Amino acid sequence: MNIYKLNDIYELINGNSYVGRGIVIGKTKDGSKAVAAYFIMGRSANSRNRVFTYKNDTLYTEPFDASKVEDPSLIIYRAVRQLDNKLIVTNGDQTDTIYDGLKEGKSFDLALSSREFEPDAPNLTPRISGLLEFGEDDFTYKMSILKSADELGTACNRYGFHYSALNGLGHFIHTYVCDGNPIPTFQGEPERVEILDDIDEFTNKLWSALDENNKISLFVRYVDLKTKKADDRIINKNK
Repeated sequence: MNIYKLNDIYELINGNSYVGRGIVIGKTKDGSKAVAAYFIMGRSANSRNRVFTYKNDTLYTEPFDASKVEDPSLIIYRAVRQLDNKLIVTNGDQTDTIYDGLKEGKSFDLALSSREFEPDAPNLTPRISGLLEFGEDDFTYKMSILKSADELGTACNRYGFHYSALNGLGHFIHTYVCDGNPIPTFQGEPERVEILDDIDEFTNKLWSALDENNKISLFVRYVDLKTKKADDRIINKNK
């Protein structure tokens, strides 16, 4: 078993009907860009009634058809926010918890200590989060998953991962292993994936790997490490 294997993200996801929501963070092969990606999937009509919109340096999940919204809790939130030299990416309103905590001088991990998994029994969906912190010409990143300790939601287990950015390497964390009832939550460390130099190639590969019935939206950002210029892609199934 090669623990340092770089997985092709298409091969990792393709054929899996439900990996839920996912975050990918890493660096391009040529070492010139930081990469962050976030996608959402959904099984219910309420969950599928969403799009990504980007405004005022923030990525939002918003209703596609506001008249059909059944329950906005847990599905409508700020998913990506920028604070100075830091980029926050999460699958829920803990984006704001991290943002506020960082402004107060707290660390990424300490800010998340006030949060736990989502209250959506029986699934008890994990909260997954990422933070990119940019220096002069490079960056480091962190990832977190907050999971239920058991099927009853008795306690929250907290897992944090801190990374140096290496050329061509990314880490991928997602809420679920696969579909099910209840849905089995993600296990182990974030998966090692290959990060491509071309934003469109990477975006298309990730989007095409996601299950056609359940995928909803995808956001990908490439940040030039020298100029700090960001290049974004957004794909919404609802148009």
